[in-house]
Amino acid sequence: MRNPLLDAVENKYKRQDDLDFEIGDTVVVTIRIVEGEKERLQDYEGTVISRRGRGLDEMFTVRRIVADQGVERVFPIHSPKVVSIKTKRRGKVRRCKLYYLRDRVGKARKLRERRISAAQRRAAEEARAEKRRREAEAAEVAAAAAEPGPAEDAEVAATT
Repeated sequence: MRNPLLDAVENKYKRQDDLDFEIGDTVVVTIRIVEGEKERLQDYEGTVISRRGRGLDEMFTVRRIVADQGVERVFPIHSPKVVSIKTKRRGKVRRCKLYYLRDRVGKARKLRERRISAAQRRAAEEARAEKRRREAEAAEVAAAAAEPGPAEDAEVAATT
C-alpha cells in the first residue's frame, strides 16, 4: 500500500493531459528551452524505442537519425520542460524495447506502420475512456477509505 501523502504530492506534479503514444511510434516532442533570459520551443522528432519507470519517474527514449548518426534522447514524461508529445505515425512492433534498431542501417531501420480501421479506433477510444472512468472511481473509493467517517470520529473522541 502506498502512502497517501506521497500520492498527494505525486498527483500535484503529474501531467494532467493524457499521452497517447506507444513503443514504435514516431513522435514529435516539443521541449521548452531556456537560454539566458529568453525562452523558446524546440521540436525533437524520432521513434520511441523504450519506456520505463512509473509515476513521476516514468521516462521514454526517442531515437532519431542525424547525418547518418543515431541520436537518442531520454525525456521524463511528467517534466514541465516537455510541453507536448504528438504522435505522427504508429509503428507495428512486437517488443517493448526496440534497442535492436541501433544496429540497423538504411531501410532496415524503418518500422511498419500500424493501420487500424475507424471501427477499431473507436473501440479503442471507448476502452480508454472506460479505463479512465474506472481509475477515477477507484481513486474516489481510495480517497473515501482514507478519510475517517463520522463513526470513526466518535470512536476516536471516546477513547481520548
